[in-house]
Amino acid sequence: MTPAGSLEIRAAKPADAARIADIYLASRRTLVAFAPLAHPDDDVRVWIATVLLPAGGVRVAVAHGRVLAFCATSVETPVAGAAAQAWIDHLYLDPDAVGQGIGRALLAAALGDLPRPVRLYTFAQNTGARRFYERHGFVAIEFGDGSGNEEGCPDVLYELGR
Repeated sequence: MTPAGSLEIRAAKPADAARIADIYLASRRTLVAFAPLAHPDDDVRVWIATVLLPAGGVRVAVAHGRVLAFCATSVETPVAGAAAQAWIDHLYLDPDAVGQGIGRALLAAALGDLPRPVRLYTFAQNTGARRFYERHGFVAIEFGDGSGNEEGCPDVLYELGR
């Protein structure tokens, strides 16, 4: 277990890119093994370093000097008269760090900075993630057949209300 006092949540730095990619790939292969990776590992690493991190909104959870998880968020610019739409775009943990409260701490930090409502997608088959988000107040508002994601896996749109 990671003692709560030893966990630091901070903005991701360019130097974190390789570790974030390692976490993403390990998590996808271990915890979401049913969903094929849509891109080769090298492309994922380039995307994280050149697109995801420079876009901002990425936080990492660090314990004892090691990045154990990351969360990427975004807020869509509203059209005139509409409210902004906040998103949890990615929340991935090192598979060895699951069940230690790290995801909860990272989600809480992200939600503290986002306007409501907050939405996210997860794969329908990812029952662990679904239970996690539902425990934190997210409600399923739409079920997709997978045609809207690169992996082609059925998904669920969740929302945390106002």
